[in-house]
Parts: sequence; C-alpha cells; structure tokens
Amino acid sequence: MAERSTMPAVLPDALAEEVDALLADADATLAGRRTRPRAPQPVHTLYVPADRYDADSLARYGAEAAGLLEECADVLGADPAVVERVRARLASRPVDDLRIDFEDGYGVRPDEVEDAEVDRVAALVAGGGRAPEQGIRFKSLEAPTRARGLRTLDRWLAAGAHRAEDHLTLPKVTSVAQVEAMALIARTLEARHGLADGALTFEIQVETAQAVLGPDGTAPLPRMIAAGEGRVTGLHYGTYDYARSLGIAARDQALDHAVADHAKAVMQAAAAGTGVFVCDGSCNVLPVGGAEARAEGWRLHAALVTRSLHRGYYQGWDLHPAQLPSRYLATYAYFRDGLTLALERLDAYLGRQSSTYLDEPATAAALADYVLRAVECGAVDAAEVPHPTADLLDLTAPTTPAGGAG
Repeated sequence: MAERSTMPAVLPDALAEEVDALLADADATLAGRRTRPRAPQPVHTLYVPADRYDADSLARYGAEAAGLLEECADVLGADPAVVERVRARLASRPVDDLRIDFEDGYGVRPDEVEDAEVDRVAALVAGGGRAPEQGIRFKSLEAPTRARGLRTLDRWLAAGAHRAEDHLTLPKVTSVAQVEAMALIARTLEARHGLADGALTFEIQVETAQAVLGPDGTAPLPRMIAAGEGRVTGLHYGTYDYARSLGIAARDQALDHAVADHAKAVMQAAAAGTGVFVCDGSCNVLPVGGAEARAEGWRLHAALVTRSLHRGYYQGWDLHPAQLPSRYLATYAYFRDGLTLALERLDAYLGRQSSTYLDEPATAAALADYVLRAVECGAVDAAEVPHPTADLLDLTAPTTPAGGAG
C-alpha cells in the first residue's frame, strides 16, 4: 500500500505570489478590455443620403412605415398584440438611430456642393427634429477620400450639430493605423470646436477583408477597438463592400452568405466583453413597388432580422422606411415569443420554482440580458417582468474584468 503524502495542506505563499507575477500582464490586459459601460442598444440604424434629408424626414418616415404596417403584418402573419405595440412605436419613435450619409449613399460631388449640403443638413439637425441617436458617415480615411472626409466632419462640428449621444461612422477601415488616426482627429476636433474630452465617439465599419484578417495573419479588430482609446462604440458590418472585397458575385451578396457569417463571428469575438456593439449589415431588397414585390421584400427582411437576432446581432442597418414595419415586427416577435420561458428559467435559477433546466451563472446572465433587451427595445413593458431591473443588471454584471464567464 502506497504511503500517504506528507505535503502540507496549504500551498506556500511563494507559489501564489509567483503565479500572480506571471499573470500580471494578462490580468491587466483583461481588465482593460471593457471600454464602455452597458447601455441600451438601438434596434437599428437607418441610413439616409444627405441630399435626401430634410426637416420633415423623421416624421415622414414614421408616417410611411405606419401606413404600411397592416399590409406588412398580414404578409408576415403577425400577432395582433405585437402589431399594436409596433404601431405605438412607429408613432412615438420610428427611428432609433439615424445616420446621415455623406459616403457611398451620397457619392462624389464637387467640394462646393458637398460643403453646401453639410451646412444645410447641419443647420436642420441643430434646429431640432432629431432621432434619439444619430450622426454622420463621412468619407473614409483612405488616401483618395481622406481630405474630403475630414473637411465634411470639420464643417459638421463647426455648425454645432453634434451631441454627446451621437456617433460618427468611420467607413472602409483597412488598418489599425486608421483607427489611431481617427482617435487623433477626434481629440484635435474636440479642442478646435470646444467639445468635451471624449465627446466624439465613432463606429468602425467592417467592410474590407483587411479589417477581418490582417497581412500578418491575425485579426486586427481587437487592436482597432483598443486603438480607439475608448471612443469606439460599435462594429458595423458592411454587407456589400465586404462581399465585393472577397470576390462574391452581386447576385450572391447577402447577410446570410457564408463570408458574412464568418466576418460577423470575428466581429462578435473581438467585441466580447468590451461594451462595443456589433451591428449587422443591410438588406438591399426593398419592400417597394407592387404588392407582390412588397411582400417578397418584407418576408426576406423579417427572416434576415430574425436570423440575426438568433445569432446575437441585435442591431442592423435599414435603408428605407418601408423596412421599419418588418424590422419591428420581427424584433418584437422574437423577444415576446421567448419571454415566458426566459422568466420561468430565471425564477428557477433564483430559487423560486423547480425547472427541467439546470442553468449555470453564464446562462442566467444571458436570460437576464434577453429580458433587459426586450424591455429596452419596447417589445415588452417593464410591468410584465417580475424582476427589478437592478437585479437583472446584477446578473449580467461581468464575472471577470472583461466580462468573461465559464
């Protein structure tokens, strides 16, 4: 019979100290990953070319979407209770996040024309009639468009159209250096226009192959987020530019293509634990024209929205007000369909009832996040949730400095 070990029951302090020293750099990196606190995520970002934006745009989009709601609901077979909830949303806040586009949607114009457009739109926005969140997409920091993009951004800020809750969109990012440059631009323009430190935040549009896989074989996105110095609020997938950069034929470019799924999975992993939102791209098959074309467009859009939600992409681009009914109907149905089970599992986890599910802390955090998102987006009323918001937030709080879980 083997002799029993004579090792002491308590590990020596020296080992713990040595392990702490060995992992100090890794601990610091982990602690520094969370760049932004948790905040409600917009359901969508609506892109509007700058030359099509006017003082009545938001009201007109809401009215157009509301006028199409019944037809869209019939096509999708929506629950009447969900339809009424969407109707109220379209009347009160049809657009969550508006992006006024001076890039691809606007095109290349003579400098004096774009200057005048910037001044016109900035004056309208500064005068009121804004979305809850909004901002502009200016031309990229690639060499051919760099000067024009900076000129537009400078004029926009000079007009006083930017608020602290607004975001800028940095398109066609191809390198970490461009994000470093954008952080420098933000600091400089804040000082130039009398804005508070950190007032200028921006989204990185992931629409080039170089953003997903760098020339050294690594994924640049985590370094891009870090290079933003806490200013990066989102990673937005660019459906068509990205697919084109990989040689995908126009007929096959779509949100559910394999290359799109790969890029978005990389974005999701890069943003995990940082507080940076991941936003899906757009569907360019619009529900416009005759009844059959509208129905086809709504079915496709709703299916893509639902698919994205199941994959953890809670925000996407919209390109036309006719996409708002299918966006909200699909989103609200997704959250309402799963609410009862989510609440039952939360109750069981918190010890209030038995369940066939044996949920661990990570799953409880996911359930709480689901319920919070349902309330924040308007799919569910707070009165329908028996758990206080503070309790749900406690469950979703990071279990490590970077928000990791077992």
